[in-house]
Amino acid sequence: MSRIEQKQQTRQRILDAAGRGFRKVGFGGLGVDGLASEAGVTSGAFYVHFDSKAHAFRESVAQGMDNLRGGVLHFQSIHGRDWWGAFVRFYLSAKRTCDLAESCTLQSMPGEVARSDAASRAAFENGLLAVADAIVDGPPSPKRPKDRESACAALACLIGAVTLARAVGSDALAQQMAAAAEQLLLGTKAKLAPPAA
Repeated sequence: MSRIEQKQQTRQRILDAAGRGFRKVGFGGLGVDGLASEAGVTSGAFYVHFDSKAHAFRESVAQGMDNLRGGVLHFQSIHGRDWWGAFVRFYLSAKRTCDLAESCTLQSMPGEVARSDAASRAAFENGLLAVADAIVDGPPSPKRPKDRESACAALACLIGAVTLARAVGSDALAQQMAAAAEQLLLGTKAKLAPPAA
């Protein structure tokens, strides 16, 4: 492996670790030393790739939104005509119950982005619009949003349902919120799992 490839891999490792850290504990929850430690590098190595924590945050936001866009494209490629329903159900289940470090940037980072700099907000907005466009430009699928505004509204419904469901202590209420969001977005009544005993 060349030095350039090693440098690219190290940078990506730092960026991946930063994204997980920011999603889990927020921008203020980790300093540069913590981000470097999560990536298995020194703080000096961190600064070789990013000039500040804010720089790493901005790039991790952009990468997270690009990952979501890639997820939408993946669902389109493997689920054919049913891709929108499959994506909505996945988001309301797996992205609602996974560890916050593995959650979606769209769901876990808006509050952090709102408090950040203009460049980070621009990266988030550009990513959001790219996700919305991927939804609208995707293959026909029942109940799929037909324009950018409808796609943004559908994404807002998804992240709102997931955020509220994560915040409540009752699993039954969390499932009810997810089911209501599914019904709103897909027009179908979701089957709820029985509440945990």
